[in-house]
Amino acid sequence: MSVKLINNDIEAEARAHQDKLTKPRGALGRLEDVACWFAARQGKLLPDKLQVHIAVFAGDHGVVDEGVSVYPSVVTGEMVKNFARGGAAINVLARRCNARLSIVDVGVMGDLSGIEGVELEKVKAGTHNLLHQSAMSAAECEAALHVGRRQAQAAIDMGANLLIAGDMGIGNTTVSACLICRLAGVSPESVVGFGTGVDDAGRKLKIDVVTQALARIANEPDAQVLQQLGGLEIAAMAGFYLQAAESGVPVLIDGFIAAAAALAARVIEAAVNEWMLASHVSQEHGHALALDALALSALINLEMRLGEGSGAALIVPLLQSAIALHNEMATFDSAEVTDNHG
Repeated sequence: MSVKLINNDIEAEARAHQDKLTKPRGALGRLEDVACWFAARQGKLLPDKLQVHIAVFAGDHGVVDEGVSVYPSVVTGEMVKNFARGGAAINVLARRCNARLSIVDVGVMGDLSGIEGVELEKVKAGTHNLLHQSAMSAAECEAALHVGRRQAQAAIDMGANLLIAGDMGIGNTTVSACLICRLAGVSPESVVGFGTGVDDAGRKLKIDVVTQALARIANEPDAQVLQQLGGLEIAAMAGFYLQAAESGVPVLIDGFIAAAAALAARVIEAAVNEWMLASHVSQEHGHALALDALALSALINLEMRLGEGSGAALIVPLLQSAIALHNEMATFDSAEVTDNHG
């Protein structure tokens, strides 16, 4: 399938509509752009209210064996159980913005069968150590992509018109740093951050691991990078983005890991970019560089670095407000207010 085309004519009409609203032109700043962005993608002058679905994909990473995280891999499964119980940040934010939330085990090492609220789509129990070998086989990478595709299509079939992918996976900031360095063409020093709380020595170790992993695959084409350096949950997120774009449904990009997945999706289909809206700038090193490579401009910067889809979920009310202002404000004509712009 190909990515659905956006409606540029409707976007132009929406911008003309913004100029007729009872305010100085441009006075709502980027809120005006957001409303017109959704108009173009929904193909409606007055966009529908957002119906949001958040899918949190979870997987473990063999590179944790190198000591790149202050937390052991067992925490991935423990946090997934917390999601299932409704106790994590993303649960709170999903409730606040009336979003549906699904929790998907794509590659957690532990056995999560029997945990109510967890969708079992396990491709394998964690990736291989990317420092020494391919993180996944070609078949495993493709299977993880299809997990994301299925999740996106299921959400769309249930009425979602905005999708958010979240992540959970101890070690995935190292994995994402590898992907961003390679696919955005930036250095490990500029991308690698402190993750879940490593110290300066831990950051140096992560930089060394990323540098060596990039050297290992230096002669591989970009099309192999996700399989070589990625994570099962990151591949699923990439598939989620691809299916959304092919189905004509926008995605709201979260933080560092989400941006890495977005870059991986763009390797598969360049036009996927047209359906992405950046939510926030993560405090994690390199996220801004990844957004630059994606030609995306985030709406807020609250110095967050949690993941889970939390930064994206946080701005859903802002997006709803942008659409409501566009749809519900009076025009100069309807309000019988003089428009000096004619």
